[in-house]
Amino acid sequence: MFDPVPQPLLPAVFHIMLALGDHDLHGYAIKREIEMRTGGAISLGPGALYGTLQRMLADGLIAECGERADPERDNVRRRFYRLTAEGRKLAAAEAARLESLVRLARAKHILRKPRTAT
Repeated sequence: MFDPVPQPLLPAVFHIMLALGDHDLHGYAIKREIEMRTGGAISLGPGALYGTLQRMLADGLIAECGERADPERDNVRRRFYRLTAEGRKLAAAEAARLESLVRLARAKHILRKPRTAT
């Protein structure tokens, strides 16, 4: 049977998955991590961030893991999110898809191979 090529994830979805890959975060912390990791190249506004979080919740890719006090914000209660098993599986598939594209770009001499430390 034909196994279709997985459809690419939206960049916002993949970046949120990466942010949640190793720990639970609240929305604003997700935004900050994405900005920090991309050097500010990607900055999700509130509408994009919380709209994407809602869609990911509805699709079962992330789950709310309760409200907690945020000591950085005078203990304001925030909703925390975590990546679900399904979300982790989809993130891994997307990373593998991107990795295969990088290999192809290198094979076609579009992207240079990384230099090794000597």
